[in-house]
Amino acid sequence: MATTLPSPAKRTIFEPEHDDLRESYAKFLQKEVVPNYERYHANQLIDRDVFTKHAEHGFLAMEVPEAYGGPGVDDWRFNVVLAEEAVKAGVGDAMAGPLLHSDVVLPYIMASADDEQKARWLPDIAAGRKVLAIAMTEPGTGSDLAGIKTTAKLDPAHPGDNYIVNGGKTFITNGINADLVVVAARTSDDKHGGLSMFVLERGMEGFERSKQIEKLGQHASDTAELFFTDVVVPAENRLGAEGTGFMQLVNRLVPERLILSVSSTAGCEVAFDMTLDYIKERKAFGKPIGSFQNSRFVMAELRTKIELTRCFVDRCIERYVAGTCTVEEAAMAKYWSTDLLCDVTDAGVQLHGGYGYTMEYPIGKAWVDARIGKIYAGTNEIMKELIGRTMGL
Repeated sequence: MATTLPSPAKRTIFEPEHDDLRESYAKFLQKEVVPNYERYHANQLIDRDVFTKHAEHGFLAMEVPEAYGGPGVDDWRFNVVLAEEAVKAGVGDAMAGPLLHSDVVLPYIMASADDEQKARWLPDIAAGRKVLAIAMTEPGTGSDLAGIKTTAKLDPAHPGDNYIVNGGKTFITNGINADLVVVAARTSDDKHGGLSMFVLERGMEGFERSKQIEKLGQHASDTAELFFTDVVVPAENRLGAEGTGFMQLVNRLVPERLILSVSSTAGCEVAFDMTLDYIKERKAFGKPIGSFQNSRFVMAELRTKIELTRCFVDRCIERYVAGTCTVEEAAMAKYWSTDLLCDVTDAGVQLHGGYGYTMEYPIGKAWVDARIGKIYAGTNEIMKELIGRTMGL
C-alpha cells in the first residue's frame, strides 16, 4: 500500500524507543494476531492467550511497576504506538480488548487502589492472567454518568464489611473475557457525590454476563451485558473512598477520548491509502477513476483534513504527556477524528463503487467499523456540548 501521509519517523512527538516498540509490535501482530483474526472475527471473541502473549512480549499493562511484575514504563505514548499499529495491521477491533485493559481500565487501579489491592491484583493484571473491563454504561443511561442507577448498599448483615450490588451494565468491552470489572455504582442519592467504584470479580455469586451483543461492526471486539443480582462485594474491593466515583470517571475521560482519536486518525490514514491505491488501478471509460476531477477533488479534501487532524491529535498527545491537555481539547479531537473517519470510509466506499459494498475489499469493513466512534466514549453531541460550555454558552 502506497502511503502518502506522514510516516511515524517524521512525527516529532516520538523518541527512538517508541519507534523500536512500533517495529516490534507490528511484527508481533503479524505473527500472533493476523493469522487468527478471521477466527476472532467469526467468534466475536479473542482468545485469552492474546493477553498473556502481549504480557510475555512486554506489550500489556506497561504502567505496572516492576515490583508487581510489570514493565514499569510510565509513558502514555507507548499506548499510542500500540493503538496505531493495531489499526494499521487491520486488527484494531480485536486489539480493543488488550488496549482497554492497559490504557483505559488499569489507570483507575493505579490511581485509586491502596497497597493491599495493588499487591492482590496487579501481578495477574500485568501477566494477562486476569483481564480487565470497566462498566459504566447502563441500558437506560449512556453519556450521562450522573444518571447511573446500579446500586451498592452496605450489607445490613455485615455493615462496614460488605456491599450488596444490584443493577446492570451494557456495551461492556471485554465483557466476556473479563475477570476483574471496575463497576460504577450508586452508594447514595447524591447526584455526583453518590457514585463509588468497585472491583467485581469473576465467580462472585449473582454476577452474570450475557452472550455476545450482536453489533453492526467491530465484530472481533468482545462486548456483553453484565447483570448484578445481590452480589456481595467485600469493602476491600471498593476502589478509592466512597463517593469519589464520579471524579474518578471524569478524570479518566480525557485519555480515553484521546486514545479513540488516535485510533480514528490512524484509521483515516489507512482507509485513505487503500482508496488511493484502488482508484489508481481501477479503470472506467479507458482511464483510472482517480484521474477524474471529482476523484481528485474528493481525495484532495480528505488528505487535507487528515493532515490537519494528524497535527492536532499529535499536539493533544504531546500536551497530555506534559499534563496540559484540557477536557475541551480531548473532546475536539474525539468528535472531529471520529466524524472524519466516517467521512473518509464513506468516500472510500463510494469511490470503490459496487466493490466497496462487498466484503471482498476491506474498505467496506472499515466503513461499518467506523460508525461506533461517534457514539462511544461520549457521543459527539456530548463532545460539542462540552466544548460549547467552555465558551460560556
